[in-house]
Amino acid sequence: MNQKTSGEPTTGAYQFAYRRSADQDAATPVRHRVVVIGAGPVGLTLAADLALQGINVVLLDDSDRIGEGSRAICFAKRTLEIFDRLGVGEGLVEKGVTWQRGRVFLGEGELYDFDLLPEGGHKMPAFINIQQYYVEAALAARVAELEDFVDLRWRNRVAGLRLDPDGVTLTIATPDGDYRLVADWVVACDGSRSPTRALMGLDFAGEVFDDRFLIADVKMTAAFPTERWFWFQPPFHSGQSALLHKQPDDVWRIDLQLGRDADIETERQPDHVVPRIQRMLGHGDFTLEWVSIYTFQCRRLAQFVHDRVIFAGDSAHQVSPFGARGANSGVQDAENLAWKLGAVIHGEAGSGLLRSYDAERGAAADENIMNSTRATDFIAPPSPGEQRLRDAVLALARSTAFAKRMVNSGRLSTATTYDTALSTPDAEKWGGTARLGAPVPDVPLVFADGRRGFLSEAVGGGFMVLWVTDGARPDVPKGMTLMAVGVDAVDVEGLFAGRFDARPGSTFLLRPDGHLAARWRRFDASALLAARHRALGF
Repeated sequence: MNQKTSGEPTTGAYQFAYRRSADQDAATPVRHRVVVIGAGPVGLTLAADLALQGINVVLLDDSDRIGEGSRAICFAKRTLEIFDRLGVGEGLVEKGVTWQRGRVFLGEGELYDFDLLPEGGHKMPAFINIQQYYVEAALAARVAELEDFVDLRWRNRVAGLRLDPDGVTLTIATPDGDYRLVADWVVACDGSRSPTRALMGLDFAGEVFDDRFLIADVKMTAAFPTERWFWFQPPFHSGQSALLHKQPDDVWRIDLQLGRDADIETERQPDHVVPRIQRMLGHGDFTLEWVSIYTFQCRRLAQFVHDRVIFAGDSAHQVSPFGARGANSGVQDAENLAWKLGAVIHGEAGSGLLRSYDAERGAAADENIMNSTRATDFIAPPSPGEQRLRDAVLALARSTAFAKRMVNSGRLSTATTYDTALSTPDAEKWGGTARLGAPVPDVPLVFADGRRGFLSEAVGGGFMVLWVTDGARPDVPKGMTLMAVGVDAVDVEGLFAGRFDARPGSTFLLRPDGHLAARWRRFDASALLAARHRALGF
C-alpha cells in the first residue's frame, strides 16, 4: 500500500514565489486603502470582491503555498453563487462532485434519507465536494487576473500592529527583513489561530469539545453513490460515528469519531489509521492521501469590528465541521463585508454601516454555533445521561417520524436571513419562497438578447430593482439599476412569479449581496430611495 506521511502536502499543492515589494524600499511607510491578512478562501474572496468594485487591496499571507491537505470540502449553494459572481463558480462546479442527497444510518440499517434541493430551476447545486486547495487555487488565479487592483504578497507575515487615529500601522516580516505599511482598513482573515487576534489581545468565548475525530482522505475506486453518508454506531466502528463523502480525483473523505481519550500522535500514524479504514471498507485497496486528528470549538469574538481592524472567517468564529458551516460562513462574511466596506470607501455610506456587518455576521455566527453545538452534543454526548437520551432517540427513530426529526448528524449550511436587512414592514402577507432579509431564490430567465440564464447571474455587485412590468418603464433613483421582468428578462417557466409571489407592478429591492431588502406591490421611487438609504446604514 502506498501511504503518504501525515501532514505531507497532498496532490494539488501549489507554491508561489516570494517577490520583494516596492513598499520595502520606501523611505516612509506607504499608505494603502485596504490590507487583507490571509490568502485563504475568505481573504481571497474578499480581495476579489473589493477589486471588482475598483478598490485597491494589499493581500498578505505568511506562507508561500496552498494545498496542505483537503481541509474544507463541502461548499454550499449560496457560497457557489458568490463564487460564480466573482468568476470562478462554474469551473469549481465542473471540477467538484455535485450532491444533494444524504443518508443517515444506525448500525447497518438506514434511518432516513434527505434531499437538500428537491426543486429545479437553480443554476448552482445544493452542494459540491471539492478539496479546499482547488478552491484556493481558483480564487488565487482570479486574483492574479485582477492584479491591477490586488497586490498579493506571499511570505509576508504581520509581526506588529498599531491602531492609529486614522488608520493602522503594520509591521511586516519577510525573508528580506521587516518593513512597515499603513492601512485605512485592515481585515483579518488569518484563520482559527489568527496572529492578528493575538496581536490585539483578543480571545474567543464559547465551548471547547473534548471528543477527538480522525479525518482521512483515501484514494480509491469505489461504487458508493455521490451522497453524504453518516453512521451512528456503525458495525465497523462500534459505539462511535462515521461519515463518508466523495471528492474529485477518486478521493474519499472519511471521518471517524475516536472518543475523548484517544491519543492524537498515536491515532494519526498509518499503522493505526489503515486498519480502521480497512474495517470500514472491507478491503485494503486504497492509498492514504492525508490524515488529521482534530478536536473542535464553537466559539466567537464578542465583536468582529474593532475600529479599523475587522475580523472575518475563522479568525472571528469557529464551529465544528458537522454541517459544513466553517468555510461557507467565512465566504459569506467576506461578501457581506465587501459591499459595505466598498460603500464606505466610495463615500456612499458612513463608517457606521460596518456596525451592520458586526450585527448580521455576528447573528450568523451565533446561528452556526447553535447548530454546531447541538449537532456535536448529539453525535458525541458529553454525559452518560445525554448518551442514554441520544441512544433512546436513535432507537425510536427506526419506527417513528417524530424521533427521526430529533436525530442530528449536522444541520447543513444554509444562508442566514438578516433581521437587520428589513427596510420596510412586510405589510402584506406574501407567498412564495422569497423572504425579506434572505438571498433571493434563483430562477431561470431568458434575457433580452435571447440568452438563457439565471437570476443569480444578474444580481449582486450593486443595488438592483426587480420590477414586474405593468406599463411604462419607470425611472429608478440614483444608485440603483432596474431589471424589468417581462422586458429585460422573461420568466419563461413562471418560477419567478411563483417564488417571488410576483404580480404586475410588484417591485423588489435587492442589496449588493443579493439579499432582499424590501418589496412592494407597486413601484414607488421615494420608497425605494428610503429603503436604499436605510440599507446603507443611515
